[in-house]
Amino acid sequence: MPHREPVDANVWLILPTYNEAENIGPIVAAAVQRLGECVREHTVLIVDDNSPDGTGEAADVLAQNYPSVRVLHREAKDGLGRAYLAGFAIALEQGADLVLEMDADFSHDPRDIARLVRAAYSECDLAIGSRYVPGGGVRDWTLTRKLISRGGGYYARSILGVDVQDITGGFKCFRRETLEAIALDKVVSNGYGFQIELTYRAIRAGKTVLEVPIHFTERRAGHSKMSTQIAVEAALRVPGLKRRVDEEFAAREANQ
Repeated sequence: MPHREPVDANVWLILPTYNEAENIGPIVAAAVQRLGECVREHTVLIVDDNSPDGTGEAADVLAQNYPSVRVLHREAKDGLGRAYLAGFAIALEQGADLVLEMDADFSHDPRDIARLVRAAYSECDLAIGSRYVPGGGVRDWTLTRKLISRGGGYYARSILGVDVQDITGGFKCFRRETLEAIALDKVVSNGYGFQIELTYRAIRAGKTVLEVPIHFTERRAGHSKMSTQIAVEAALRVPGLKRRVDEEFAAREANQ
């Protein structure tokens, strides 16, 4: 692969964790390496929800060993969306140009970080690591899980009227201006629907979205927090999400 100059940006990676003690060390090491290779300045912010398995303590050790790693300890498990929002707020306050979100369990490959960063830096306002565009895919999934994921995504796209194939994807890179336009203080989705809402808000704000093909792999260690019930509940909330976000942006546009 030809050498490429580092992206001239301050990039923050937000890593929410809950019971990821087996994964946190290796994922942070891999992320720090990849970020160090592709950007001018970076910070990895671990947002831990008081994990009972010692993830928070392990994160503190990592912060001592890596100058670019920071830890935000939250008092209790409060959902993926709340964890990301807390991390986004700190990143924006500290001057981030680009903000990444990524799972801490190796289901997202750290080797893809550079591709998302470069896309968001020079080609779009929001880069999504996509399983469902040419070149992307999933590994080690059961047929049932594939059907739930594809079916849920199709349903959400149809209701929202958007052409984003991986509308539920959680491997993203936002430009600072995109997060500011989303109105993070008004985001209410917290679980599976959080990713849908962020992408839809970006589109409603007039931001460009680019899907970068990735391969999603089953987590390396630990137990998945996703379930069929969670996915179904999120899908059922999509019509209400659309109505609420559309009303909010219509009011915003009327006041401009």
